[in-house]
Amino acid sequence: MIAILDYGSGNLRSAQRAFESAHSEVIVTSDPDICINADGLVVPGVGAFGACMEQFVAAGAVEILDQRAATELPTLGICVGMQIFFAQGVEKNAHKGLGIWPGEVTQIEAPILPHIGWNTVTPGAGSQLFTGIENERFYFVHSFAATQKIEGAVNSITQYGVEFLAAVETPYFVATQFHPEKSGDAGLKLISNWINGWVTL
Repeated sequence: MIAILDYGSGNLRSAQRAFESAHSEVIVTSDPDICINADGLVVPGVGAFGACMEQFVAAGAVEILDQRAATELPTLGICVGMQIFFAQGVEKNAHKGLGIWPGEVTQIEAPILPHIGWNTVTPGAGSQLFTGIENERFYFVHSFAATQKIEGAVNSITQYGVEFLAAVETPYFVATQFHPEKSGDAGLKLISNWINGWVTL
């Protein structure tokens, strides 16, 4: 079963529809037991880093991710759901993140913000997430991103003003700065790649 974590942030219904296209059993839930034990957990996120973290903490979701890390169960972060995996975000003020990965999420240097639109992604060496979609475009909506690569991870990058991380792949935690659920057929293929590559069903 794939669980989409409902902690008050994210495009839950569009995410649900997209994941249901790749797997029949998908649930949107805030139930800790379901989220901790799901075969795969999706952490969506929209809006500001600090507000997203406040909602995450208030929902008791930090413990959910701690438990999934301890049991080595796969989790996928999307957009701000990716950003909060890092140690800190500096949108408006400095905010502590989950610290799953080191580094800081900062405002990207670009002539027009927010960055809204379609970008190609350069997959990192050995990427499983982008298998079969190496030259496709994905949909981004953001003004902040992580720019420092994560040591030991597969780091995939894109560019808008500056280069930044479009996706990170580690054995249990994977994340995308773009919205796969809004990225058409390429996004659906990426979701399928995550399920097939990380999630034991």
